[in-house]
Amino acid sequence: MNYTTQDELNHFDFAESYIGGIETVNGIFHMYLDNVTILPENSCNRDIRTMRANGFVLKISNGRIASLVEEGYKTYDANGKPIASCADRIVEPEDYPEMVKSMAEGMIFSLEKKEGAYEFAIDAVNERTYTMVVAGEHDTEEWDRFLTKE
Repeated sequence: MNYTTQDELNHFDFAESYIGGIETVNGIFHMYLDNVTILPENSCNRDIRTMRANGFVLKISNGRIASLVEEGYKTYDANGKPIASCADRIVEPEDYPEMVKSMAEGMIFSLEKKEGAYEFAIDAVNERTYTMVVAGEHDTEEWDRFLTKE
């Protein structure tokens, strides 16, 4: 990778980033992303304007999924009357691998770092949304080139 930053998560905007894949094995947490926005404050951004990147790798050192919630929903008919509802569901750790696979090809709503943890809001391709908290020490971001953001 041509560009690498560490602990500069706040110099990126991950909203609407496409998830190409997620690896979670033995303290390794890698997320492969496209359409990541690189903010002007980023230490590698020499153009000092908003750019973007594809082929982006987000690595969280000693990363492990601390919690995963499949968010609930409500459906209504055309008259606004409730048809069905589903409550939030806390995903059990043994089901994490299956749920993580369902997030591939989804989109990130938001990503925030909060006290040694990274909180992802993800819209998966199975038409469900997830809140995933990954505990970890540091974040490393890698990508090959800057692309113009139109």
